[in-house]
Amino acid sequence: MGEIQDQLFILVGALVCLNYLLKCVKFSKYFLLRLWNPLPKSFFRSMGEWAVVTGAGDGIGKAYSYELAKRGLNIVMISRTLEKLQAVAERIEQTTGRNVKIIQADFTKDDIYEHIKENLQGLEIGILVNNVGMFHRYFPCRFLIGSDEIQNLIHCNISSVVKMTRLILRDMEIRRKGLVLNISSGAGRFPWPLLTMYSSTKAFVCMFSRALQVEYKEKGIIIQVVTPYSISTPMTKNLNPNLITKTADGFVKESLDFVAAGDEICGCLVHEILAHLIELIPSWILYSDTCQNITETFFKNVLKQNSSK
Repeated sequence: MGEIQDQLFILVGALVCLNYLLKCVKFSKYFLLRLWNPLPKSFFRSMGEWAVVTGAGDGIGKAYSYELAKRGLNIVMISRTLEKLQAVAERIEQTTGRNVKIIQADFTKDDIYEHIKENLQGLEIGILVNNVGMFHRYFPCRFLIGSDEIQNLIHCNISSVVKMTRLILRDMEIRRKGLVLNISSGAGRFPWPLLTMYSSTKAFVCMFSRALQVEYKEKGIIIQVVTPYSISTPMTKNLNPNLITKTADGFVKESLDFVAAGDEICGCLVHEILAHLIELIPSWILYSDTCQNITETFFKNVLKQNSSK
């Protein structure tokens, strides 16, 4: 019996060491890819002539639109507010010289995709950024408080990813190349109380993306899910940028350098470190009443401070 226990402990220890070794390898990709194997400047343009970005009027979507235009692509911007789209599109065309096409669509609705499909006809789409997303009306909140927005959250955070991917992936498969970036969240990496619906919808994006990559990687298509933590955007009430809270522009520039780093990334080194630190916290601490009260108070204070500016 003692010999079996010794072997079991050795096996567990070896698995723990292997786990941390794999994490070190993952971290090393952030340095090695940039220093020794950076993406060629022509990489994004080689995917196709156009990039489609959802939720492109503000925040991360706006930043992806600018950055991909700088890297040589024409841009299709899709969002709800026409005035924002027009203003951003004009600036992108003026600063980058690329063509920009805008499509007004409200992703909380489910009857928009035929309209989008008609407007995408004839375009060689090499990149799709499924970025559009929304929080609860109250943030953070317990499940019953935000229950009246369940369908909007599902349409915006889940249906948009699935249906936009179906619209565009088929042509990528025919051409045997393409890049799909699905923007999830660090809150989708594990159950996050007080963000129950948001966390759950973003977890779907993670599982959907990783499974889809297995199906299509042999066809020359890269499907990557990006799970950032704190980004300063209008959706997060323009949090003050700091070591952890990245600006949308800074985050997008860094994340695009790592589209070859794996099927799931946090998008920047500091968020990768944060993700693994959170994983070290025992679940009984993470989900304790005390921790949840601290989390709720912290979020409310931060958002209140930014709202009062």
